Amino acid sequence: MTNSITIRRPDDWHIHLRDGDMLAAVVPYTSRIFARAIAMPNLSPPVTTIEAARAYRDRIIAAAPADHGFTPLITCYLTDHMDGEMVRRGYAEGVFTAAKLYPAHATTGSAHGVIDVQHIYPVLEAMQACGMPLLIHGEVTDHEVDIFDREAVFIERTLKGLVADFPGLKIVFEHITTAEAVDFVNDAGPLIGATITPQHLHINRNAMFAGGLRPHAYCLPVAKREKHRLALRKAAVSGSSKYFLGTDSAPHVVGAKEAACGCAGLFNAPHALESYAMVFDEEGALDKLEGFASLHGPAFYGLPVNAGSVTLERADQQVIAQCDHGALNVVPFHAGETIPWRIANVTYA
Repeated sequence: MTNSITIRRPDDWHIHLRDGDMLAAVVPYTSRIFARAIAMPNLSPPVTTIEAARAYRDRIIAAAPADHGFTPLITCYLTDHMDGEMVRRGYAEGVFTAAKLYPAHATTGSAHGVIDVQHIYPVLEAMQACGMPLLIHGEVTDHEVDIFDREAVFIERTLKGLVADFPGLKIVFEHITTAEAVDFVNDAGPLIGATITPQHLHINRNAMFAGGLRPHAYCLPVAKREKHRLALRKAAVSGSSKYFLGTDSAPHVVGAKEAACGCAGLFNAPHALESYAMVFDEEGALDKLEGFASLHGPAFYGLPVNAGSVTLERADQQVIAQCDHGALNVVPFHAGETIPWRIANVTYA
């Protein structure tokens, strides 16, 4: 039995760091472990310009402890009327790392998202030409489509056509939740990758209804049936470079979660790497954790791997019930549970 493992310092390729007081509260949880993180642009207002992206990057850097050596990677929020030349220029200047496609009203902060993907084809042409990755929240938003089917329907209605029309476009299918998504990524070419969250590896849709309505197990895309969770686990531990770590950590204060219309999102940043380690350990694949967490993402984005390291050791730790930051009280993923791994050491080389 392996009792400790040291990996290169990992990156988080999908996270919601929020803004203002919440940004200041949550960034250190991420920067303590992860060297880089793709920061989602669904703020209010969203990050749609180069100037807004620079300003947001500066706010994130200011909120992270300087000794963590943390680098935020900023994304451009695509709208139906986005200027392709501005997006290309932001990428060329190193301000945008990627662009994010939110179907309008698919999730938190997506009200300004894309109504029809055809509207952004000129932008996608510019992105394909310059090698800029497209990050996709892959769900349809039609009310007649069951919420548990929206990812699978998106693949058939939108994603397959988009990939056919832009065969040279790098695409990350983010926070995948279904066996259909795994099959699509496996069958696609090398320009198609996917992130997988820790929650979708641990829970299925029953978690939202265990003994009552459980708002802290509600995220978007929602967790699916057990067969889908098992398919995701198989993909994550497979060693395939198509799959890499993206927590989709999305903090909301307790009052916003435990409400008549509660917000979607799980705050997993405090113990994200330990949560992934649990899964890889259970699947007998700890030797694959470094690839998933530290190597596959940089390779896909064309970035160097990190110089630092993280050591995890097999040791029980109890996750606190609530992270309190003044008036900002947030319930973390695994709250109240005892988990069998902990961070033993981090080097910020």
